Amino acid sequence: MLSGVLNSNNTLPILDNFLFEVNKGSLTISASDLETTVSTQLNIESKDAGIVAVPAKLLIDTLKTFPEQPLTFSISEKLFAIEILSDYGKYKITGQNGNEFPKAPVVDGGSSIDIDAAVLNRAISKTLFAAGNDELRPVMSGVFIQFSPEGATFVATDAHKLVRYRRSDVKSKGNAAFILPRKPLNLLKNILGGIEGIVRVEYNATNSRFSWGIAPDGTIGSTLICRLIDGKYPNYEAVIPKNNPNKLTVDAAALLGSIRRVSIYASKTTHQVRLKITGSELNISAEDIDFSNEANERLTCSYVGEDMEIGFNSKFLAEMLSNIGSDEALIEMSAPSRAGILIPSNNGKDGEDTLMLVMPVMLNNV
Repeated sequence: MLSGVLNSNNTLPILDNFLFEVNKGSLTISASDLETTVSTQLNIESKDAGIVAVPAKLLIDTLKTFPEQPLTFSISEKLFAIEILSDYGKYKITGQNGNEFPKAPVVDGGSSIDIDAAVLNRAISKTLFAAGNDELRPVMSGVFIQFSPEGATFVATDAHKLVRYRRSDVKSKGNAAFILPRKPLNLLKNILGGIEGIVRVEYNATNSRFSWGIAPDGTIGSTLICRLIDGKYPNYEAVIPKNNPNKLTVDAAALLGSIRRVSIYASKTTHQVRLKITGSELNISAEDIDFSNEANERLTCSYVGEDMEIGFNSKFLAEMLSNIGSDEALIEMSAPSRAGILIPSNNGKDGEDTLMLVMPVMLNNV
């Protein structure tokens, strides 16, 4: 769980280590890259208290080779020498002074909200794939989160595609908005898939803290603390077209399969696929003029509106259909030059509202 935080090229050598904090019957292990810190507590057998930094890669590579068995760590506080005893033998590692490990930021003076782990995991999974990775526009490289008494909204965009995911069953006492970076969200997504219960989200102007494994007495099992992205998120509501008279309903899995097959024949620069809708027939086609490759498929669909032809980037469309989470997809369009909107057919159920937007690719009508 902690190893995902580690970077391969840390500016501080101490960050190549796990921090072990022993306090009688508990062990707190932490990992950090300065932006994100993850900690977890384990129950152990120890009469001592102490702190040491343990080389992370060496420890993980060693632990991977063991079957389930107890391990004894013997630590020299003066030399930071660590000896691991197993059923097979002993292994010596040289650690570092744990007091040199950077302290995790304290999230004080902010607000907090409790969210079910499965709900938070779903919100991250539904949006994170649409976030950008342009270093010149850092605000668009994360997920924008808004909490209010009416519900919660998660938004991600890279200017070509956008996802807005709302939950009416996650309510906070006040209004708040912040941008979470991609790396801690990826870590959370991997962690939350394997846990149940409540995740406490605390946030202030600069940092956010996620806590889970909270015992009835209030003891916290694990935490992730990350620095928020500083900046103003673009006005995403302004780019969502409101009037879309052309509505296409189609089997999501069938359309995804068609796009994956047809896109093999698309231009390797634009990845363009063409959707031509006439009555109850949807024609999906692609061509690579440079190599004289082309493909087209037909699907039956339900369509209300004028016949139209529109081009999309097949990679973006496939990503969205993979994450739509319903048997049927509703695609709303107004014109070939305006953004298309994808909505799951079961939208509004179980307190969730998903809207995906994809910008069109201009068609070359030869």
